[in-house]
Amino acid sequence: MQQYEVIVVGGGHAGCEAALAAARIGVQTLLITMSPDTIGAMSCNPAIGGPAAKSHLIRELDALGGAMGQIIDRSYLNIRTLNETRGPAVAALRAQADKRLYQAEMTLAIERQPNLQLKQGLVTEILVEQGRAIGVGLKSGRKYFGKTIILATGTFLGGQIVMGDVKYSGGRQGEPAAIELSESLKRIGLELRRFQTATPPRISCRSIDFTRLSPQPLQRLEWGFSWNGLKEIREQMPCWVTTTTRKTVEVIQSNLHLSPIRNGAVSGKGPRFCPSIDRKVLKFPDKTDHLIFIEPEGRSTEEMYLLGLTTAMPESVQEQILATIPGLEHAEIIRPGYAVEYDCLVPFQFYPTLESKRVANLFTAGQLNGTSGYEEAAVQGLVAGINAARKVLGQKPLVINRSSSYIGVLIDDLATKGTDEPYRMMTSLAEYRIFYRLDNALHRLGEIGYQCGTVSESDWRFRQGLLNAANELEQFYQTTKVRMDASLWTELKLPPPNRGYRLNELIIRPEITEESLLTYYPEIAKYPLPVRQYVWNELKLEGYLNRQRSDYEEVSRLEQIEIPLHFEYNRISKLSQEGLALLNHIKPLSLGQALRIPGLSEGDRALLYIYFNNSQGAA
Repeated sequence: MQQYEVIVVGGGHAGCEAALAAARIGVQTLLITMSPDTIGAMSCNPAIGGPAAKSHLIRELDALGGAMGQIIDRSYLNIRTLNETRGPAVAALRAQADKRLYQAEMTLAIERQPNLQLKQGLVTEILVEQGRAIGVGLKSGRKYFGKTIILATGTFLGGQIVMGDVKYSGGRQGEPAAIELSESLKRIGLELRRFQTATPPRISCRSIDFTRLSPQPLQRLEWGFSWNGLKEIREQMPCWVTTTTRKTVEVIQSNLHLSPIRNGAVSGKGPRFCPSIDRKVLKFPDKTDHLIFIEPEGRSTEEMYLLGLTTAMPESVQEQILATIPGLEHAEIIRPGYAVEYDCLVPFQFYPTLESKRVANLFTAGQLNGTSGYEEAAVQGLVAGINAARKVLGQKPLVINRSSSYIGVLIDDLATKGTDEPYRMMTSLAEYRIFYRLDNALHRLGEIGYQCGTVSESDWRFRQGLLNAANELEQFYQTTKVRMDASLWTELKLPPPNRGYRLNELIIRPEITEESLLTYYPEIAKYPLPVRQYVWNELKLEGYLNRQRSDYEEVSRLEQIEIPLHFEYNRISKLSQEGLALLNHIKPLSLGQALRIPGLSEGDRALLYIYFNNSQGAA
């Protein structure tokens, strides 16, 4: 009998992060995947980050010791900053990946990781004994036993491919679905539902008329997603932009009866923030110029990805649509767009640790938990991997609080509020997003990663250097004084002041930029970009941060007030029956989480606050 301490099912972004995290902590880990050739595959757009909070998630993941940030920094085709003019809270990064290189780098990371074994197999059953997961059964008849199990099945669980009115079994185009595993989860008491996602057609680069497209300007960045810094400045490849036309809309409207969202071929909810082109036409029939981004998929392929043109209409209709778009009139489809419906968990079936409430020692992560996107999957995988390993070692589980990060917001939303559509992390979902910026993720989470054992000693020493440099630069800003007669005022075309200013006072003025100070104080340039960004934003936003700090600290305090896992809520007198039912259903792990439960009355919230805010009551 082969016994492991952690078994991870699935080699996608959640599964890779889970397996690497558990193995780095030091427990014997097994990763089982249908195909070792598709580890870390980018089934949809080969890009990391973006204008939502996705890049924030990856900076946080990297601070905690995850792999995705380092892998994309080694495999990007182009990398750019977004939303710079909209403020530091929503400033973002996005990198287009060489998808085959990304897969190769992630596969090597898996294969070379100590304490981690990789095996091919199709898992069909979760083995459960006395309410505890003890192993997995494979299609081949083989069984592997583990102290903890992590399910990261992506879109493969009961997956069905949809194109027009054609529907057939598959987790991705050309790959089998995990049908038996869905039935196994139902047998052990888990409740499933259907979501769907879709992807656009991929076309041949040689069939594009680039003279009719607009190239996106390339940027040269000195820092990427990982706190370890860019090890290599790679030659970049551009993306291109075009738009749909009135003729495009007419073609789609005349073929809407063939659209799966119209003809009933798709029943599951899809991601709201990534709608198909046919759904866009349905919702906005008068809009004709929908943006289409033509993006390369790698240096070793001619395939181009069409961001903004997601559809699962028949391939013949997809060809007609392309013929109406400037630059794509003669586009040759290599892979048609399609949708995939899949099983995922109904919300509230796991704790914020990502362990199942129904089956002990069973953890879940990624699209199985109802999320959409590589980044959302990866951070869940990391948390599941850390907590599965900590459970094996008899350590207290790690709960990433909502008050500390977007990772905390994401998991708390799923575990406490649920979701009725594929969940995407947006900056607008965080109450205190000014505290969760790209530039301060290391300050918020770096030490947690080191203490968990997912950040190596050498990496932590380097990252401590960044933290120390930030303290040093902040001290420079606070102690350096600009005299009334300094030439800086003239150079910046500012009226001479009636007193001297320290730099930390000066930079809160809207006309002062870091670039303007760099010419006068070139020594600032010696500090790495994330250090400069962090210090600048902390000082620039000091007034806003101080105004929100008391509320933020109170929320953080409530997160620290723990509720015992098997607490009997009937001990709190006068709680309503509805409140008791909700609390026993959600099983919150902290007072903060309990107070956020949707549907809980204000009276019940007050009773919970009084009871658990009293240290004797909490004990």
